[in-house]
Amino acid sequence: MEFKKAVFLDRDGTINFDENGYINNPDDFQLFSFSGEAIATLNKMGYLIFIVTNQSGVARNLYKVEDIELVHRKMIKNLEEKGAIINDIFFSPYHKKGEVEPYNVDHEDRKPGLGMFKKALKKYNFNIRKSFMIGDRYADITFGKKAGLTTILVLTGNGEIAFYKKRKDWEYKPDFVVKNLMSAVKLIQWIENK
Repeated sequence: MEFKKAVFLDRDGTINFDENGYINNPDDFQLFSFSGEAIATLNKMGYLIFIVTNQSGVARNLYKVEDIELVHRKMIKNLEEKGAIINDIFFSPYHKKGEVEPYNVDHEDRKPGLGMFKKALKKYNFNIRKSFMIGDRYADITFGKKAGLTTILVLTGNGEIAFYKKRKDWEYKPDFVVKNLMSAVKLIQWIENK
């Protein structure tokens, strides 16, 4: 039996615009123009697609879990219109400096903790060595490295500032740095074909 392979995707700044932070209204959610095609290409390549997103706005009392679910409903609909499928969504509503119980704790589900990775692995049993993490923040790279995934930093969202201004302080370095999610997908195609 051939093990499945997976791509973990950060949400805000990786597949959608993240100019204002704390997206809690579907009207404020807007995919990057290339996200649908990029994810559909990964689908065709046989990858499971998981969204892994920190949503500390719940703990901070900025929005509720139900608001996240409404945003995700719009995201799934918009992606399906482009022929792209998300296999599962994992989100972390936790932050130790939050004020809303029970989310105001330091929790393994918050990236770079591996709670969301462990849930995905237990549920889907994929091949870690053939899998990737794509994100725009250092927490995404740390998450991917600790999980044993190949890591790709995109320069959209927070990525450009993170890479050009903060990388000298990073303990974990991304395996690759690319312009955006579509560039990351082309890189994965190249890695598979080399």
